[in-house]
Parts: sequence; structure tokens; C-alpha cells
Amino acid sequence: MKDLRRYLVLKYVQYLVLSSSNPISTFLGLLGSLYTLIILQSAKVSSKSTAVLISSLAKVDILVSMSIVLEVVAWIFGVGISSTVFMPALLQNLLTANAHISCLLLSCVAFEAYLITFFPIESRHLRTVRNARLTSRIIWILVTAECTLFQMDDLLKASSMSASTCSPCLSLFHVSSMAAALLRSLSYLLGILLRILNVYIYYKIFFSMSN
Repeated sequence: MKDLRRYLVLKYVQYLVLSSSNPISTFLGLLGSLYTLIILQSAKVSSKSTAVLISSLAKVDILVSMSIVLEVVAWIFGVGISSTVFMPALLQNLLTANAHISCLLLSCVAFEAYLITFFPIESRHLRTVRNARLTSRIIWILVTAECTLFQMDDLLKASSMSASTCSPCLSLFHVSSMAAALLRSLSYLLGILLRILNVYIYYKIFFSMSN
């Protein structure tokens, strides 16, 4: 459990404290996720909702690994990443999906810790393995849809540069661009709210335990 707590602290620093990712935090995050997945396979770790959420959090780093592999493959085979629109957009959206899913899962872990601390009996029916798996699945679906829209918007922007103003795809481009811009703004605001919420939750828990 101490190792899992250290892993959560690492992820909180990586996604909710640092303003942007860097190679050191990304590398440590990948190592921590691999080690956590190995720990969770142990029979000593009970299958509870928190373990399910942490397992999902560790698996999210697969997206980071995918982006690294794609970039290495493009470099080996001489594919200019900056010369095409699809590849840089895909790499960016994979990292965006990783960050958004991780922030949401970390907030779910914090909320569960809040329930365990202040409402242990009343919230028992909510803190189930089934609900944790369902929550993780919903988060994955929503963020995947979000980044799919971002990818479509990037491709439509590139195609609209060479298309004429009478192109039938122009209206689709405007709708997609407005939806993507609105979603990016909402994601930014949600990220700020999640940071505030996590700080508040752990502030309450810390002073409750100290008292």
C-alpha cells in the first residue's frame, strides 16, 4: 500500500501540479505505472474499487507508450512528422487523452478517499468494484470521443487550407471547429476545477486525520 500511495503522489505531481509534462516526469510515470501493474497482480492486494481505479490509471500510460513508439517508427523509417498533419495531431491527441483520463481518475480516487474518511458506512454501496469499472469505462469513452473530435478538427483545418470557399466540406469544418474550440475551453476549465477540488479534498482529509 505504501508503494501505491507513492505512485498516486507521483501521478498527482505529474498531472495536477506540473503545468506541462516533461521527459523526466513522463519517464518516471511510465516506470511507476509498470511497477504498479506488477504490484496489483499480487494476491496481497485486495480487489477493491480503489485498486480498480489505480489499475486503470496505470493502464492509461499505454497511450504515452504508443505515442513514443509512433514517433520512433516515424524517425526510423524517415517519415517527416512535421510534413504531415495526421501524425503530429495524433501524437498530441494521444498525450491529451492520457492527461485528461489520468486527471479524471485521480479525482475519482480523491473523491473515494473523501467518502472513506467522512462517510465510510453510508458510501459503502457506492464504493464497489462494479461502479469503479463502470466509471473507468465511461471516462475512457468520453475522452476517446473528445480526442476523436480534436483529430477530425485538425484534419479538417488542414484540408480546408487547400479547399475552395465553395467546398461542401466548409460547413462541416466550421461546425467541427466550433465544437472543438468549445470542448477545449471546457476541458481547460474542468482541469482548473479538478485541481481546486483535489486540493480541497486532501486538505479536509489531512486536517480530519490530524485532529
